[in-house]
Amino acid sequence: MERNIKVYEALNWASSFLTENGRDANAGELLLGHFLDMDRTRLLSNLRMALPPDAGVKFRQAVEAHAKGVPVQHITGYEYFYGRKFLVNRDVLIPRPETEELVQGAIGRIRRHFGETKGLTLADIGTGSGIIATTIKLELPKLFVYASDISEKALAVAEKNAEALHADIRFVHGDLLQPFMGSKKLDIVLSNPPYIPETDRSSLSVVVRDHDPETALFGGEDGLAFYRRLVETLPYVLNKRALVGFEIGSGQGERVSCLLRDTFPESVVEVVRDLNGHERMVFCEKN
Repeated sequence: MERNIKVYEALNWASSFLTENGRDANAGELLLGHFLDMDRTRLLSNLRMALPPDAGVKFRQAVEAHAKGVPVQHITGYEYFYGRKFLVNRDVLIPRPETEELVQGAIGRIRRHFGETKGLTLADIGTGSGIIATTIKLELPKLFVYASDISEKALAVAEKNAEALHADIRFVHGDLLQPFMGSKKLDIVLSNPPYIPETDRSSLSVVVRDHDPETALFGGEDGLAFYRRLVETLPYVLNKRALVGFEIGSGQGERVSCLLRDTFPESVVEVVRDLNGHERMVFCEKN
């Protein structure tokens, strides 16, 4: 990038270049703000500032990399979730805004279903970067929180995030609910498991398909493989009074809720839509 180029010129170039390559034009603001260590407000108030040459070079390289499909979060190394900064890399799924709705919905139902949170045990299954476990622990600090994952690399990222945000969480390595079989019963189980059907693989954006870990994306032929396995083992780990919350893919609500109703016929099961009107969560209140 040329010397003495202004911030507004760099942003205009990035916006046009990214649009031409089918990417979000606003990604330029995120990337330039990262290299200049400025939030959006400060960046836009310095539009006529000349770019330092080293920042200009890094910015151009980053914009070109994103145009080829590298996620912005893999370039910057972080993403915000529930107002907090989380480290991310290729070993974990990049946090999505929809998962904030799962967390928010879970917090409200935990308070309503149990009243007092002290003494309750929650497990976040397939924790990835740890966003669910860490956020819940910080929002409801009286909970005892476990986080499990089959990927040791993902657990390493989650542990760094919990430590950086001062969240007291016990991390366990293992496949879904297996680490909890035969141990202390759980009051709350939350999970955002892989739910994309294998048949949808080719339709995914290259940003997702080639950069998010495959093990965090695909849930078998119909996308429901992990829900079946989770629900099959839930009776062995849940207390008599319990809460289960799953994030789901659009159109999966009825099938996932049926799995829970068949397993816990006396429970209250509801499918909740996200802010965009898509089926996104299933909650099961076991009485």
